[in-house]
Amino acid sequence: MSYLLYSITFLVLVTGTALYLTRTHWLPHLPTVDLPFTSYLYSHLPTSFSGDIEAGLSSSDFDLSSNVADNDSRAGLDRVAKREVLKIMKRRRVDFNEARRIYTEQRFAKNDIGPDGRPRDPKFVSFS
Repeated sequence: MSYLLYSITFLVLVTGTALYLTRTHWLPHLPTVDLPFTSYLYSHLPTSFSGDIEAGLSSSDFDLSSNVADNDSRAGLDRVAKREVLKIMKRRRVDFNEARRIYTEQRFAKNDIGPDGRPRDPKFVSFS
């Protein structure tokens, strides 16, 4: 009986180690599941530009410090977009600029626009 217990324990350890070491290959292919308790993490997002900067939603390419310096009275960035960008940053482990690019490309694809910004509509006519 102990032989069976040791064999199962060894198999679980080897399988767990192999999965951990190869997680960068198989983890992005798993479907994302929205668990009920995770909505709490994203429900209390900052509602000002200074809060957006503190949450990591600013970079040298997308600088919000001028909005704070000018005492901009707007509520900050779009709540839905912030939530999605933060999810992308967490799920794919990328920085803000890359997450913003991924989010924009997803929005383009949803609206049938190519990554280069041109519509994919076959009736589209462009004069350059």
